[in-house]
Amino acid sequence: MPTFEHGAAVWDVAAPHRPSAVPGLTMAGFGVRELDRLRMVPHPAVTLLLEFGPGAPVLDGAGGPRSGSLVAGAGLGAGGAVVARGQDVECVQVRLSPVTARAILGISPAELDGAVVPLADIWGPEAARIRERLAEVPLWDARFALVDALLARRYAAGPPVDPEVALAWHRIVTGRGQVRVDLLADEAGWSRKRLWSRFRSQLGLAPKQAVKLVRFDRAAHRLVAGENAARVAADTGYADQSHLHRDVREFTGTTPAAVAREPFLAVDDLAWPGRTASTPSGAPRR
Repeated sequence: MPTFEHGAAVWDVAAPHRPSAVPGLTMAGFGVRELDRLRMVPHPAVTLLLEFGPGAPVLDGAGGPRSGSLVAGAGLGAGGAVVARGQDVECVQVRLSPVTARAILGISPAELDGAVVPLADIWGPEAARIRERLAEVPLWDARFALVDALLARRYAAGPPVDPEVALAWHRIVTGRGQVRVDLLADEAGWSRKRLWSRFRSQLGLAPKQAVKLVRFDRAAHRLVAGENAARVAADTGYADQSHLHRDVREFTGTTPAAVAREPFLAVDDLAWPGRTASTPSGAPRR
């Protein structure tokens, strides 16, 4: 199991050897003896945290501390407002495309209303059963297989989003946030009002927010890779470096230079090889 070291952060990290059969779903495993105030950086995916270790992660945010297995909509941590901490943490972190999340969670991400929610509030006793089963399995590959099978069953049984909404999300993601939102409704064959309403109610964020979040995610990872802020701004669709700075401040509460040092972002190359999770898609189901 590889070890991630970044400043004071030292984590054991595991990644599945095979991709999930569920579109728009990726996951990684973490073992952390001491998790000390990790700032959560917004990401264009719904976060599902399944913990099973002797300790438990705690997320401190505007709604107060939340511990145990948790779920949060896309954009978790906007403004630098959510910090993770804990001791002896073992967990599987799942990143879900908002298109996929509705079926798996059994509710729309919009119902999370920007909050970090205990998984038991959504799944009831099933959340405790998942924790027990993960704790009984000694190997990460088996844990990943267990989680993947569970989520695949829920995905197959859950309600899909409208194909037009899924298509709009797909265009935003594949365009890396460099798309004109006013053209999305035309492509879907819907009125702008109808698409905006369905997109927000089914995915949990408005199309303009989705564009900004996907664009920011792309830029933030390039900053972590050591690229110059001016070049990143020019290449990722920002009007100029000041525009990039404003978006980084809005999403993280800090500066591009500080974001480049964030462990939450730096671990991605190890936890999610190829960073397919940074652009979660999820194809429309027919």
